[in-house]
Amino acid sequence: MKKSTRVAVIGAGCSGITAVKNLLQAGIKDVVCYEQNAEVGGNWIYSPQLSHSSVCETTHIISSKTLSAYVDYPMPEDYPDYPSHEQVLAYFQSYARHFNLYPHIQFNSRITEAVLLENQQWKLQINGEETQIFDFLLVANGHHNVPRHPEGVEEAFSGEYLHAHAYKTNEPFKDKRVLVIGSGNSGCDCAVEISRVAKQSAISIRRAQYIIPKFFLGKPTDTFNKIITYLPKPLGNLIRSLTLKLMVGNYESYNLPKPDFPVTAAHPTLNSELLYKIRHGKVHPRSGITKIEGKEITFNDGKKEEYDTVLAATGYKITLPFFKKDFINYEEADRVPLYLRMFHQDYPSLVFIGLFQPQGAIWPLSDLQAKLAANYIMERWQRPADLGALAEKDSDFIAKEFTRNQRHTIEVHYQRFRKQLLRQIPTSAPDWTGQKKAVLHNA
Repeated sequence: MKKSTRVAVIGAGCSGITAVKNLLQAGIKDVVCYEQNAEVGGNWIYSPQLSHSSVCETTHIISSKTLSAYVDYPMPEDYPDYPSHEQVLAYFQSYARHFNLYPHIQFNSRITEAVLLENQQWKLQINGEETQIFDFLLVANGHHNVPRHPEGVEEAFSGEYLHAHAYKTNEPFKDKRVLVIGSGNSGCDCAVEISRVAKQSAISIRRAQYIIPKFFLGKPTDTFNKIITYLPKPLGNLIRSLTLKLMVGNYESYNLPKPDFPVTAAHPTLNSELLYKIRHGKVHPRSGITKIEGKEITFNDGKKEEYDTVLAATGYKITLPFFKKDFINYEEADRVPLYLRMFHQDYPSLVFIGLFQPQGAIWPLSDLQAKLAANYIMERWQRPADLGALAEKDSDFIAKEFTRNQRHTIEVHYQRFRKQLLRQIPTSAPDWTGQKKAVLHNA
């Protein structure tokens, strides 16, 4: 590494700030992080207005605090098992203060173009005007920014239509008949919250999904699942299946479709309230949609109902708006062939941080990715000669391991992926001085 190496980071969300921290920790001094918002936190900066893709008013994390913390910065002991978005944002801001990251972050700065030069350097355009040259580019812009809409629904439905991207609070849905499309974490959260004020709240579920309560035997469910990951895969799947049977019973009892795949083959939906609301008649499960005429919606089972509002919780596209479409474009991709979800075969000066969807918290794994990336730049780790083949092997594993849909193109098993990253991080990688003493002090 040359002495004057410059590194740029796009985004100061949960993956971006740990990228900056690890770059500094590895000994890289010239680090600049560009953030379009006015504060760190990314999606966790709540805004009641439609702006960036922010959390909604009642959001809590779906992974427990003990398994969601950065590697060397625990969450406060007085935080609940599942902290609120205000607490999570305070945690990110405290992390940035503790590791003195703010001097390296330029706020209100959007990267409008990133161009790879012939010498493998990067020319970045900031806010459509200023340009800067960097030796390495770390992309940590997140993948929950541009909504993916269900085909034909917005055009056919004559009532109010919106995507979960625009959902902030349940107040606008008071006394309305609302249909939520999608049974992921956002869809179930929206259906539950809307049911508190709506005249009718329904949720359309096209394919079976495991909906898992957040607690088992008085402890967060993911802490229990961590133990199972050390068991042989068939035994682990059997225990998960039996455990869910004890927790939930039969999904058919809730008028929900029964999954015909292992629990770990799809991104889990953790929600303790949806099943409760269904059995209390507050949320009504519906099958997939076959036809829309005005406000009338026909479902696969022949049921017809009228709704005032349709809210689509149908996920997001992977967008890299600063790259030209013919350079890298994953918006409609069925595969994202990156080694360790980080390294592209053709561009050694480009690294992605956080471009994956774990069955657990993303932040600790982004932390490990960032540590590996920083030590790669410092030449303590080398890219494998067969990196392209390894990247394709990663994608082959994802295609085999998870149900086939675009929701899972970047899915990873938390513990398996963590072990993969830890095996690659060199033993010479420096630790942060006093990291074991890191404590969150409330501002």
